[in-house]
Amino acid sequence: QVHLAESGGGLVQAGDSLRLSCVVSGLTFGTEAMGWFRQAPGKEREVIAAITQTGDNTHYEDSVKGRFIVSRDNAKNTLYLQLNGLKAEDTAVYSCVAMHFADGNYYPRAGYWGQGTLVVVSS
Repeated sequence: QVHLAESGGGLVQAGDSLRLSCVVSGLTFGTEAMGWFRQAPGKEREVIAAITQTGDNTHYEDSVKGRFIVSRDNAKNTLYLQLNGLKAEDTAVYSCVAMHFADGNYYPRAGYWGQGTLVVVSS
């Protein structure tokens, strides 16, 4: 079975940093593009970062560009998201998802979602 297990969230202060991890099993991880989504209270889930299977292409939403870094370690079947310069508006549940990368765009693979890890940023 496919399993994506996020970790690393917590309660931090504005300006702090966190590193989120997503350990993937049940997939040939090195063949999968991956991404990070987040869902803030009262808002829809949005993609914030994505990466190809080899890391030769990445995507960031404008709201996190320059602050967050997506990376992966295929030998460990793990996806990472480094969150720097956290702001109160970054408070959300962060989830990882397997994706397709085609024609320069990323598309979530149906059914391949993690349960998320909560990041709370206080001011």
